Amino acid sequence: MAVELKQVSVAYGEQGALRRVSLRVERGEFVFVVGATGAGKSTLFKLLYGELRPTEGEVWVLGAPVHALKPRELPFLRRQMGIVPQDYPLLPRKTVWENIAYGLRAIGYNESAVRQRVAQVLALVGLNEQARQLPSQLSGGEAQRAAIARAIANNPPLLIADEPTANLDPDTSWEIIELLMRINLRGATVIVSTHNRTIVDRACQRVVAMDRGQILSDVPRGGYPIELDRLYASVLL
Repeated sequence: MAVELKQVSVAYGEQGALRRVSLRVERGEFVFVVGATGAGKSTLFKLLYGELRPTEGEVWVLGAPVHALKPRELPFLRRQMGIVPQDYPLLPRKTVWENIAYGLRAIGYNESAVRQRVAQVLALVGLNEQARQLPSQLSGGEAQRAAIARAIANNPPLLIADEPTANLDPDTSWEIIELLMRINLRGATVIVSTHNRTIVDRACQRVVAMDRGQILSDVPRGGYPIELDRLYASVLL
């Protein structure tokens, strides 16, 4: 089991609060979490990496009880997770290569291993030619690829991407989703939030729909299209 939420609620106001949410994600799955802004997607993600604590219920990630972990224990869990936030905050004064290497050094990689792994990740995300560029020199799609590269540098078993295609054009958005699906095929569990119907339709993966802090529907991979049509009518643009 990669992720399990058991009757989880978060009460910190109307916007984004969760109400008795239960969810299971098996290892190796690719899951879209969909819903309009304020549906609770980001709140759910913050629970997974311990930025928020549930008001009630249990949050389990990679076998760890996140709801019960002490603050000093969270960094050890997060090393097993790749986290791509909405605004892909790359270090502005470091190149793409340095952004990726920085996190690897922080968790103890030696310089030889850093060079080898950065080269592998740059090749995977298609940024070899941009390795020496600063974030300000990248397009939106390139910056998102760099953020994904940094998130997967230590080969985590779980990747969480919060609205990774926001503000990107349709072609670039699909390129990002294709990249995430390739990462999934390499064995990582991938959970992606979005409100973009086009990429969800095209990807044909499991879809968990949220609205007002609750899960409305959970459509398995390749689910019958009419199920998705009903889902979109209420929660997607």
